[in-house]
Amino acid sequence: MKLLTIDTAKGGEPGVVVGDNQVLNLATAPESVMSGWRPASVREILERGDDGLESLRRIAGSAEAEMEACAGAVTAFAETSFAPPIPNPWLVFSVGMNYGRHLAEMGDTPRPAHPAGFIKTRDSLLGSGKAITVPPQCPDMIDYEGEFCFVFGRECHNVSEADAMDYVVGYTIANDVSARDWIPDIKAGEPPFGPIHGWERNVMGKNLPGFTPCGPVMVTKDEIADPHDLHLQTRLNGEIMQDTRTDDLIFKLPEIISYYSKWYRFRPGDFVTTGSPAGVGIGRNPPVFMKAGDTVEVELEGVGTLTNTLA
Repeated sequence: MKLLTIDTAKGGEPGVVVGDNQVLNLATAPESVMSGWRPASVREILERGDDGLESLRRIAGSAEAEMEACAGAVTAFAETSFAPPIPNPWLVFSVGMNYGRHLAEMGDTPRPAHPAGFIKTRDSLLGSGKAITVPPQCPDMIDYEGEFCFVFGRECHNVSEADAMDYVVGYTIANDVSARDWIPDIKAGEPPFGPIHGWERNVMGKNLPGFTPCGPVMVTKDEIADPHDLHLQTRLNGEIMQDTRTDDLIFKLPEIISYYSKWYRFRPGDFVTTGSPAGVGIGRNPPVFMKAGDTVEVELEGVGTLTNTLA
């Protein structure tokens, strides 16, 4: 099942993909298919756990049986305006340094002993099809980082690797867009605090408004047989820039979840980007950066394609 948030004049409204790649708007669907429950958001669906997903499956099934009655609440997928699948997570977390071949291209960076990550702001979220605004204060070194993401469906804190996947409800795509202007700062200054301060500035270069496009949908985990064997590809103006399988992840999902849940309390709708594969712009010789007018696509097997332009 594919869940999403539709960008409408009234704000974000939850939707589900039904029939022949059509989108049912749950805010406007007829009462005859809603079974007495009309969720206000995708996060509300996830907060109901298995009961919420089962209710949504019944709604989708009813809608497919009554497509004529649902005509006013259905749009073609290609004609739908997308917000982020979950526009209002409590926490967006990004794992870095997590693809073996990516570390190799970044000057043979040693593999970390533990996962490395950082928090991203809700304000950085952006829907598929929306324009990434080129920031005037740092317009020249904007990089793409297509990433596979997982979404939490239950409150998760201090869990074991053995139980970790029980807390995952589904998967989506993100582009961890990065202004690379502050990469040199990581190596500047006297250790330890010079590099620490440089890393902080580098992370802020990933948190500009709209710098975390995601979606267009969240796919429930029952549709993905093995999250560690998916094809991920990033294209810039049609040219393949990143092309990998998720089996190159250094830290797999259970390790990531167990490690970070020792500190963080993840809630339904929170999601984690799992790291960038090889092929980033700054790792190329010469470097390749995005500019206004460019189109960037991130395609993930079993999920779909996240598409954004720069403006």
